[in-house]
Order: sequence, then structure tokens, then C-alpha cells
Amino acid sequence: MDWDDLRIFLAVARSESLSGAGRRLGMDASTVGRRVARLEAAVGAVLFLKTPQGYALTEAGERLVAPAEASEKAALAAAEAVRRETGISGQLRIGAPDGCANYLLPQVAGAMCAAHPGLEIQIVAQPRVVNLSKREADMAITVSPPDTGRLVVQRLTDYRLHLAGQADYLDRHPPIRDLEDLKGHRMIGYIPDMIFDRELDYLSETGADSAALSSNSVSVQMQAIRAGAGLGIVHDFAMPFVPELRPVLARRIALTRAFWLLRHADDRASRRLTLLAEELAQRIRHEVQRLEALLWRQPVSRT
Repeated sequence: MDWDDLRIFLAVARSESLSGAGRRLGMDASTVGRRVARLEAAVGAVLFLKTPQGYALTEAGERLVAPAEASEKAALAAAEAVRRETGISGQLRIGAPDGCANYLLPQVAGAMCAAHPGLEIQIVAQPRVVNLSKREADMAITVSPPDTGRLVVQRLTDYRLHLAGQADYLDRHPPIRDLEDLKGHRMIGYIPDMIFDRELDYLSETGADSAALSSNSVSVQMQAIRAGAGLGIVHDFAMPFVPELRPVLARRIALTRAFWLLRHADDRASRRLTLLAEELAQRIRHEVQRLEALLWRQPVSRT
């Protein structure tokens, strides 16, 4: 059985579509379809059923997943064994919530690529947890540790968040000295039924029952606050990128959360991924500390 056909089979199984597998593999959907048909002929069984939702594995396809993943693991180990020890190369795909993806990973990934010229990093920013079992990414950063799954879990770093508003917006309104003063302000936050992790439910910290303006994206919330649409909870490490924002009631409303790094358990034996995970963790810790220090060196109000 051809490993390359198994590689294509796994891509279709994980993306549940020919076009999605093709994008991942760098080939057109028709070629993917032909290769799947060739594999089905070789094993003498139908591996996928086409449904309105996409390509679903048959019982025969389900049975093939484990040996195909074992072949994948062996192929990766073989490639690693012949890779030069002088540098880390190849592709690394990192999934992350969009706050981390927008304000931390660009500079962290840039530094890693500079240190390893043969390394290619892809950042998947999604308002949900990336599915490592379907190999949507090699590693995922989350805001809480998972309860289930065959995963290697590593705590990366704590980070802080504060209520913030745009400077001109704050100047146009009476001073905010207490939680009671927030009642006259519009709050900006997450869409309640689209909060994918309980750690992102910030509004209770402000005493507000609901947000007047909401989005499932941290970046959209940030832009709304920047536009003077109201007040919202903002990552401390993001505020240096938007200098017109000011913390509000910083001593009263201060949140601490943590980032976690997840890897598939099968990747534990990969020295390359282990080294990349260690470097990623170290650089993220440093970047969070650097940006938070920048914010609190500024002459901002902490009332």
C-alpha cells in the first residue's frame, strides 16, 4: 500500500472534503478524488460516503485510520532521522484564539522564522479550539486546559486583562471612579452563545448583565472600543498596539487568565516538535511580559 495514498486518505478524513484535503496537500480536488479511488481499489473497500455535510468515513475507512496514522508517524520519524541537526525546518501550523494570534504570535513567529531560516509557520486564528485530532494544526494554544483527549498539555503563561476605553471617549464622559459609574456606559464583549470557553466570559467582572455591542472576535471588540463605541475588557498585551486606549478602574477590575499549549499525544516522540514547543513557550512568555511592561510604564490612569 502506497504511503502517499494513505497520506491523502488521512487528509480527506480530517478535513471531510476533497477540496479541503487538496488545500492542505497542495493539489486539486479531482486529483485527491482519483487517489482516494485508487486506494479504495487497492484495499477492495469503499472508504468514504459522500453526504450533504461532506465525506464521512465508512466502517472500512474507520478501521484504516489507525494504521494510516501509524504510517504517518513512522514517515515523520524517518524524515526527522535524516534532517540536519543544525537547524529546525519544515512547516509548523499553530492554532490560537484570535487575541493571541493577532497580538502575540506575529512577532513570536517572526523571531522563530529568523532563528530557523528553513522553518515555515502557519497561524490559524479561530474563535474556537482547534481540533488536533483532525490535524487542523500541529499545536494549539487555548485559554483553559482540556478535560478529555489524547493530548500533551503545557501551561504557557499567565496574562492580565483590564477594562479599557478610548481616550477621547473617556474625556467626553464624567470620571469613572466606581463600578456604579459604569451604568451609564455601553459595554462591549463576546456574543454570549458564541463564547467557546468559560474563561472568556468577562462581563460578570464589570457587573454588567449584557453587552450593547458584541462580537465573537477579540479584534472586532478591540476596534469597537478604539472607535469610542463603549468600554470593554482588553488584554494588557494588546493595549500597547492601540495607544489611544486607557485602562479604567484598573485596581477594581483586573483579570488573570492563562494560555495553555496542546499537542497530540502521538507527537510526543517527535524531537522536532518538542524543540519547537519549548521555543514557542519561551518566546510567548517573554513577549507577554514585554508588552505588559510597556503598558504599565505608560502614564495611564489606574483609578
